[in-house]
Amino acid sequence: MEKAILSGAMTALITPLKNGALDENGYARLIKRQIKNGINAVVPVGTTGESATLTHDEHRRCIEIAVDVCKNTGVKVIAGAGSNATHEAVGLAKFAKEHGADAILSVAPYYNKPTQEGLYLHYKELAASVDLPVLLYNVPGRCGVEISTETIIRLFNDCQNIIGVKEASGNIDKCVDLLAHEPRLCVISGEDAINYPILSNGGKGVISVTSNLLPDYTAKLTKFALDNEFLKAKAINDDLYNINKVMFCESNPIPIKAAMFIAGLIDSLEYRLPLCKPSKENLLKIEKIMKQYDIKGF
Repeated sequence: MEKAILSGAMTALITPLKNGALDENGYARLIKRQIKNGINAVVPVGTTGESATLTHDEHRRCIEIAVDVCKNTGVKVIAGAGSNATHEAVGLAKFAKEHGADAILSVAPYYNKPTQEGLYLHYKELAASVDLPVLLYNVPGRCGVEISTETIIRLFNDCQNIIGVKEASGNIDKCVDLLAHEPRLCVISGEDAINYPILSNGGKGVISVTSNLLPDYTAKLTKFALDNEFLKAKAINDDLYNINKVMFCESNPIPIKAAMFIAGLIDSLEYRLPLCKPSKENLLKIEKIMKQYDIKGF
């Protein structure tokens, strides 16, 4: 049986807040703008969506809104469904399935630092709970644990609906290692600065932070790379380097939300504590670099 494939340009959506609550209308508007600018899939409630500080009700509502807005557009919804408690991840995955998501993205369990066997058992149980494609999410800088190449390939071989990994370690060697040992694996870039190198090495797509602001740039870069027009893809990747770097001048999603507010794409610059607004110095740096790009409105 063939594995499902996810490919193309995908956006790790920010979650707009207004007066401390989820801005549902603002969220729907942002998703419509992504669709209009050529994005292939949206990813609600991942790291960039502040999933760690949303309530479970808000988390579920974000998935519902994304599915409703993307219905009949051809744009897929890859719902964030990660937790450091397996039963919670399973609950979110089941909700995503019941409410029409196309796939789930599940971050490695954070804080409790499971062994590789623990990671294997966690993802195996998650995959068995839903009939949806599952994308693992390796981001050791945030989770305190790395999903090893061996564990990723073992899960890919043992679980029909585990199709690949969002690779956000920033380590090109890891991506080469994965595809050298299992070329069928769906490797998705989770690090904007190295989108082009990952795609040119056989990556199937990107899940981007920067594409919240510049979806058309990310869509073109990804399409060129997947069409083997590598020089054109590299040119866009090089052009985006400055904005990609400044998006991590403070912890994600602090800079991208600030950029979206400066661009007039969200009504209010709000975060959930312990995240807070960027320093004045970084705000000026973000604003200055944004001027290098043609940012599309609604």
